[in-house]
Amino acid sequence: MTSTRSGLVQRHKAKTDAELAAEAREEEDKDLFDEADGVDKYTKEIKLSLMEEVLLVGLKDKEGYTSFWNDCISSGLRGCILIELGLRGRVELESTGMRKRGLLSRRLVLKDETPTGDVLLDEALRHVRETSPGETVDYWLELLSGETWNPMKLKYQLRNVRERLAKSLVEKGVCSTEKQNFILFDMTTHPVSDDTAKERVVARVQDSLLTRWTNDITRMDKRALALICMAHASDVLENAFAKLDDDNYEVAMSRLSDILRVDPDAFAEKAGANEVMWAVISAFTQR
Repeated sequence: MTSTRSGLVQRHKAKTDAELAAEAREEEDKDLFDEADGVDKYTKEIKLSLMEEVLLVGLKDKEGYTSFWNDCISSGLRGCILIELGLRGRVELESTGMRKRGLLSRRLVLKDETPTGDVLLDEALRHVRETSPGETVDYWLELLSGETWNPMKLKYQLRNVRERLAKSLVEKGVCSTEKQNFILFDMTTHPVSDDTAKERVVARVQDSLLTRWTNDITRMDKRALALICMAHASDVLENAFAKLDDDNYEVAMSRLSDILRVDPDAFAEKAGANEVMWAVISAFTQR
């Protein structure tokens, strides 16, 4: 409480501990993923975006491609793009105003148009900026995947996402590029060349569900939580569990079920929550 020259008293509303903790976590999340350089601030390791991590989990190490039978990873990677934009503070959900509305009924809107430096993210960001009054997260997943009957909306499709992400992994030294012959056709593949990078991603998934598990999901690292949920939505999470023994596998699957059973709308209201992340998770949970 301070006094002004006119004698009026100004009252400053003190922030609650929860609000201060949420701001600190948000600042930490931004700090750990500094877009100016591609190296983690503390570990000095090459940083990967959420979509790169999910693709890396799905890639067969020696063959360098994802399963031919996986028809979920395409939309899953586009969901990762929306979450990544949300985590980097570029997009958000519109304000609910006085009326309470569910995550999937609110439009995705631009928060900060500053380029991220990632070609795919910036392309998606440009689409969001050019769309007025905006679309819901669920509809954006359809638009980015090209799954729309409106020919005027086809311009919003993100093309060759998997191949572009694989090339990004090659540029970061995580994968290599080879040509493989499949009798009827030749295909460019991207075998994993940096086993340590993939092992780190897999370890984050396993540790988050086992040794670092917390019964309070709101205390989980946002990126680790998003990685688990989107790897599951992309049907590649089993790859991260491949080397677990039966007991740990059962525990990991049980805790995954706990995560998938939560109400995204309720958790999006928690202090420090990222609404875009929970909206994307909700969209895939209801599919």
